[in-house]
This record gives sequence, structure tokens and C-alpha cells, in this order.
Amino acid sequence: MHETILGIHSIVRWLILLFGIWAVLRALMGVSGRKPYTSADTKAGLFFMIFLDIQFLLGLILFFVSPLIKAFMADPGAAMGNTGLRYFPVDHAVTALIAIALVHIGRSKIKKLSDDGKKHKTALIFFLLALVLILAAIPWPGREAVGRALFPSF
Repeated sequence: MHETILGIHSIVRWLILLFGIWAVLRALMGVSGRKPYTSADTKAGLFFMIFLDIQFLLGLILFFVSPLIKAFMADPGAAMGNTGLRYFPVDHAVTALIAIALVHIGRSKIKKLSDDGKKHKTALIFFLLALVLILAAIPWPGREAVGRALFPSF
């Protein structure tokens, strides 16, 4: 079960990156081109948020079934000094939660605004910050002690 959930979590990462880049590019084009905030802009942010929420649920499941988390919980004090044991339950999880919060806050603020320029600017700020955090939180191949494959092997 752990490997299957981890594989799905890894696949959803690409959807998050795709929709995150789409949302940021739409916001950037809206700010630079002074374009109206359209339903496509709303959908870009919505899909970014939806896939982040799905990823959060998958991550939550992993939190309770992952052997790495169990090893961390066995001795959290000692594990904090070990990057391989600390990364997923602390660094990865906290960074991901901040990114999710930024997208939710950004979407909430956008809904309250009436000016298209301010909507695009708000989207750009919140979605770009979230995307940067997400890119930093991904255990890219080659990262010492935490790197994972780009694509899962089921």
C-alpha cells in the first residue's frame, strides 16, 4: 500500500507543477498585459488548489503508513539530526503545508477583489510563492539522503 500511495503522490506532483505553472503564467500575462481576469484565470488557480489538496490527502495517508515516518517517530530527537529521517516528516511536510496555505489564501483574496489588475497581481504573488516552495520541497533526484526518482516504478 505504501508504495502505491507514494507512486500516486509522485504522479500528482507533476499535475501540481503543470497547473501551478499555468496559474503563474496566466497571472504574469494578466499583470504585464493588463488583461481582464477571466474564467480561465479562475480555473488555473482552482486546479492548482485542487491538486494541492489531493496531494495533501495523499501525503497525510503516507504520514501514517510510511516506514520513514515510523523511524522518525521512534526517536524524534535523534531523527532531527538525520536529514534522511527528518526531511519528509518535517521539512517536506511543513514547506508543503505553507504552499497549500498560500494558494488557499491567495484564492480567497482574489475572490474578494473587483479590480482585474489586483486579482492578477494577487494571484502572481501567492501562486508564485507557493510554486517556489513546492519546487524546493520536491525530493528531486540527486538530493543527498532524500532524492527520489522523477517517475514512480509500480
